[in-house]
Amino acid sequence: MATPAAPTQAADLLEQSVLGSRRLSNVLVASVVTTGGVGFALTSASSFFGVDLLPIGHPAELALVPQGLVMGLYGLAAILLSTYLWVVIAIDVGAGSNRFDRASGSATISRQGFRQKIDVQIPLRDIQAVKVDVRDGLSPRRRIALRVQGRRDMPLTQVGEPMPLADLELSGAQLARFLGVPLEGV
Repeated sequence: MATPAAPTQAADLLEQSVLGSRRLSNVLVASVVTTGGVGFALTSASSFFGVDLLPIGHPAELALVPQGLVMGLYGLAAILLSTYLWVVIAIDVGAGSNRFDRASGSATISRQGFRQKIDVQIPLRDIQAVKVDVRDGLSPRRRIALRVQGRRDMPLTQVGEPMPLADLELSGAQLARFLGVPLEGV
């Protein structure tokens, strides 16, 4: 999320940091999936070897076919998913910064991708407006985007948890004022 309270701002420079996938919620989900995957895998191994490898229940009493095999498949799927989640957290996918430099006349949007760092340069003269996009409902979306001439809207805020409405409006207004462009969607 573009943090409105912590931007670095000189007379001609505005820089906002964007939080990536290293969030407490992602770490908790990855931990739960890892624990569940290891539990399912140990249950499957217990039914195969006939020895209780878990301190709770009696998984050695499960029949290998079909319960033990199904538990093993669930365990394998969960371990693969948790490996992916831990890699995404370690790489910190989505982290980066938004840098607006009036002296050089350019905006640089930087994000950490899964395989490489993504940098997008936009001339400030091509920015037509700052757009605040608020959509509530089943899948809410609250984001700030740049309306750029000849391109699709360029999102600036993090993906995931929606920003509080007051922070969203404050950050959008601050950016629009800095760039000298209109604020849309408020």
